[in-house]
Amino acid sequence: MTTESKKDPRASGTRVLLLAALAALSLGLVGALAGALTAGSAAAYGALVGTALVLAVIGFGSTVVNVVATVMPAASLMVALLTYTLQVVLMGLVFAALSGSGLLDDTLDREWLAGVVIVGTFVWLTAQVVLTTRMRIPAYDLPAGESPEPVAAGRGRPEQGGDRA
Repeated sequence: MTTESKKDPRASGTRVLLLAALAALSLGLVGALAGALTAGSAAAYGALVGTALVLAVIGFGSTVVNVVATVMPAASLMVALLTYTLQVVLMGLVFAALSGSGLLDDTLDREWLAGVVIVGTFVWLTAQVVLTTRMRIPAYDLPAGESPEPVAAGRGRPEQGGDRA
């Protein structure tokens, strides 16, 4: 016998992303406060920009993968790999643009920005993995309107090689 789940597992992807974003945002705000207290306003601004980068880049990529996994599950792995590659390229381009603009080390502290991006990404991914592994996702869906037939313990169907009476 199986127990029916009270929740639709496909509706939980957005909740996971929101909670992961909240974890990364919380870390970023704590990082900005710590930066302001220990290294000044440039560190706080660097931490805030790093938090915004994590939320924008990782959040957008995760949302795209979630939408594709809901609409076309067969394409989700390909989109996830492509999205990851684009996220790395985009982060590199943003850091190159910031470095070329002269904002780093003057207005934004380079170490605090990079540290919050690295730790924020790690926190986001850890939260997403932990929350996703706690979801109840069925291995397969039955066709609409069908319910599984209970099979007595130790007795299979004749076509499956069970007892024939």
